[in-house]
Amino acid sequence: MTRILLALTLMLGYAGAASAQELYMPRNVKKAYENKTRARNGLPGERYWQNKGRYDIQLKVNAPSGVVYGAENVRYINNSPDTLKRLVIRLICNLHKVNAPRSGYVSRDFLTEGVTIDTFLVNGTNVPFDNDIATVGMVNLPKALNAKDSLDLHISWHYTLSQQSGREGKIDSSTFFLAYAYPRVSVYDDYNGWDQIEHMDRVEFYSDFNDYNVAVTVPGNYVVWGTGVLQNAAAVLQPAIAKRLNDSYTSDQLIHIASKEEMRAGKITQQNDWNTWKFTASNIADVTFGTSSHYVWDAASVVVDSTTGRRASVQAAYDDAAADFHHSVDFSRYALGWFSRNWPGIPYPFPTMTAFQGYADMEYPMMVNDATLGDQLGFAQLVQDHEIAHTYFPFYMGINESRYAFMDEGWATTFEYLIGIAEKGKEAADNFYKSFRVKYYISDPSGEEDQPIISQSHQVSGAGYGNNAYGKPSLAYLALKDMLGDVVFKKSLHAYMNNWNGKHPTPWDFFNSMNTASGQDLNWFWNNWFFSNNYIDLELVSVKAKKDNAAIAIANNGGFAIPFDVVVTFEDGTTKSVHQTPAVWKNGIKNITVNVPVNKAIASVKLDGVIYMDYTPVNNVWKK
Repeated sequence: MTRILLALTLMLGYAGAASAQELYMPRNVKKAYENKTRARNGLPGERYWQNKGRYDIQLKVNAPSGVVYGAENVRYINNSPDTLKRLVIRLICNLHKVNAPRSGYVSRDFLTEGVTIDTFLVNGTNVPFDNDIATVGMVNLPKALNAKDSLDLHISWHYTLSQQSGREGKIDSSTFFLAYAYPRVSVYDDYNGWDQIEHMDRVEFYSDFNDYNVAVTVPGNYVVWGTGVLQNAAAVLQPAIAKRLNDSYTSDQLIHIASKEEMRAGKITQQNDWNTWKFTASNIADVTFGTSSHYVWDAASVVVDSTTGRRASVQAAYDDAAADFHHSVDFSRYALGWFSRNWPGIPYPFPTMTAFQGYADMEYPMMVNDATLGDQLGFAQLVQDHEIAHTYFPFYMGINESRYAFMDEGWATTFEYLIGIAEKGKEAADNFYKSFRVKYYISDPSGEEDQPIISQSHQVSGAGYGNNAYGKPSLAYLALKDMLGDVVFKKSLHAYMNNWNGKHPTPWDFFNSMNTASGQDLNWFWNNWFFSNNYIDLELVSVKAKKDNAAIAIANNGGFAIPFDVVVTFEDGTTKSVHQTPAVWKNGIKNITVNVPVNKAIASVKLDGVIYMDYTPVNNVWKK
């Protein structure tokens, strides 16, 4: 299809520049701009700050019971200008408690007694902790924490992994996934103060960028995979296995670190009663660990930065019966290389990526937890692509997923589609995207589907949440890419990512960054896609052919500023396709006339939105 911008006659008078549109901004976000912690040009403001924790964590996993014991020392640094009289503590695994808020039904196997805090010390002083809380609790400090000062926490706790695995828990009788396994200080930020949103099974995460040293103690025949860099391979692996792992760090070819037979024969780990695996990770949102006594282990590496030659380790841990996971390292190598060089086109920022077989289809820093799809290799690759794409949003960018899930899920969905084109061809990627990301949204006329994308994620539910987080924002990002063109779009996206890497952007920081970097006032586009109740519905009103021109009148009944093709079929069977970018709907225009040069008799005309599926496709076709 040729991208041609033909002369347009806009029935509502698309002539002259319109005044800039203002975007709705909540009062607390507006206050942050007034306080100069955020700037109208999309940059962090001159007074921007964010708090930080330095975590030293010890975890012990008892098998097969699944009881986890933990202790941590945390240096919490208050970079804010505020005196803090209390801390907000998150216990995400309390989601399994009977009294925790959830978005729907769970089975008895999902429920546990939750996390029990055994010790809570602030600067050496014992502080009472309410173990009846759900996922968020408040702790009054014995002495206020002044601005630009720090305090030391010592916390010990224990909990039992749930029998039914979700984002964490028991995968099988000797395989455990330890996500969110430690108490953490919640985010205190410049526009909302303490983040006190209760974690739910639908709501995702918002974290500070912390430093971690983590020691995971497991029975001697268990292997541990985790976020960060393994520090003591020689102490926990037998020499030949440690060498294989070390060789994999520079290998382009898959290396089988541990086979099923070797795991069963006790030839992988040091055969002590217990082994302690040590990992480090810096300036990162979270740490996650998986452990098993029978999972096989593959590894290789891939160059993610062509300029420096920097490589990332790529690993997979899975049950040998999972057919798709035998391809996991190859999937990850391709994804990391492609994302680093194409979209978003920023080198993978971390030293490792591990795919762990579980049930969650969920992203974590340097790890993904995906269910096996057996021999459905194409779908398995897409799922892994999506979760790895989250590396950038929310782990390279500190997105507040709890409130604005579209800022990360929408991008992961977009990158999933773009890499899908490279892997499987455009037609296959289009068809999957339409059937999986658009079809159910556009065919459901209920009010939940037309809520503005900017609606806070923890306050919408069901299909309204899913499509506001995934499909609709992805369609918006792809529409903007179509309108700006790849060069300007990538330049603008990189500006946003560079501005806010390792920081906490709000949607308005994204909008402002893209406006500044593109050199355009895109507020009309943001209003159209993110602040409206629009949907996708074009109508081909009429076709008037005279001599060498066809005047095609089109109405945008749904309102979304979408790209589309005008496909003219002539009586001799030939066709002509003319592309229209979302710019034709600028500033709320609802009716346009597209003039198409023709030199033959027309048989039919069709409006084709490709991945922008229409609510009423029956009125998108005109026939002579």
